[in-house]
Formats: sequence, C-alpha cells, structure tokens
Amino acid sequence: MNRTTVTLSSVAVLAAAGGLAAAVWWTGRDDGPFAPCRDGAVAGAAAIGGAFELVSETGETVTDEEVLDAPSLVYFGYTYCPDVCPFDAARNAQAVDLLAERGYEVQPVFISVDPERDTPEVMAEFTEYMHPDMLGLTGSPEQIREAAQAYRVYHARRGDDPATYLMDHTVFTYLMIPGHGFVDLFRGAPGASGEGVTAEEVADRTECYLSNT
Repeated sequence: MNRTTVTLSSVAVLAAAGGLAAAVWWTGRDDGPFAPCRDGAVAGAAAIGGAFELVSETGETVTDEEVLDAPSLVYFGYTYCPDVCPFDAARNAQAVDLLAERGYEVQPVFISVDPERDTPEVMAEFTEYMHPDMLGLTGSPEQIREAAQAYRVYHARRGDDPATYLMDHTVFTYLMIPGHGFVDLFRGAPGASGEGVTAEEVADRTECYLSNT
C-alpha cells in the first residue's frame, strides 16, 4: 500500500502559524530498526516531540521526562469535543487494553488544547471515564502552546461563545517510546464513515515497534 501525504491538522488544514511544520509524509525507504513496522519512514520525524512542562490531572506540574517514561500513545484534544476526540481517546484506550493482553504496558496520554475549560478536575473526570490508566495533561495557554509546537500540533479556537466554542486541532496519535522518542503516528479512529485506524491496527503496529526495541 502506498502512503500519501498527510497533514498535521484536522486531516486537511495546512498550518503555518507559529512556525508549525504541518506536513508529514512517508517515503519509500526505512533503514532503521523499525522497518518491519511501517511501509516507509516518516519524513521530518526528528522534529516531532520534545520538552514540555504541563499540569497533570492531579494538579502537579510535570515534564515530558516524568510522564513519558514508558511507551505512550499521545493525543492532543479537548474534553468538550463533540465527536472526534471521544472516538480517538476510546480507540487508544481499547488499543492499550489489547496490548496489555499481549504483555505490553502502554500509557494513553490526553493533552488538552483547551486550557480555558479543561482544568485538572475536568481532565481527571474525562480520563477516568475513558481508561483508568489514561493520563490527562493541561496547563496555561503558554504551556499548551509550547507542547503543541513540540509535536507540530495545529490548534485554533472556533467561535466566540465562552461556553460552546469549538477547537480545530490535529487528530493524530503519536507513538512515543523511551530512548527513541517519536516513532510513528496514527490517523483518527473510524467514525460514521467507517474510515480510520482501528484499535486492533494501533495495537498491532505498536506491538511491532515494542518487539523490535
């Protein structure tokens, strides 16, 4: 299967604001240790991931080194999201359970792009509902912006009503492995159209990476 160009946005938005490198694509060659796990190499992978300081759902300030100390599925979204985020978070939670059945411990991480509404308390309620091991992270607008920039994540507010505004944002999940950093990304979960990456596919590809570390 040939992979086509994928943009780091709501699948179609090309974001240049804030110096975000939006485009990521797969090339035909991958000479690294994870070659069996994907069809090609992620161009620009070295620019994805990096240092951040955020606030956990328990109210503690944490760094990327402290919270990404195990294989992790990292997703940027927000709790008020009406459709995409719940689908993707639930898909990632299911993938984590499938991996646990196979003997792999993987942490699901949900980073808010909506710090105005997503307080630590709100994040705790959301992640507890999604999965007992899901880690919710939020922070100040500046902290969120820096984390998003590290992962080349596009996000922007849409609407003026302080209660009902929506957030446009990247809908990829990032697979992070200690000692390797970012190794791959997964598109959104299947929605009404049935298209998307399933929990089984996420689990299978993640297992491949972990078995080759």
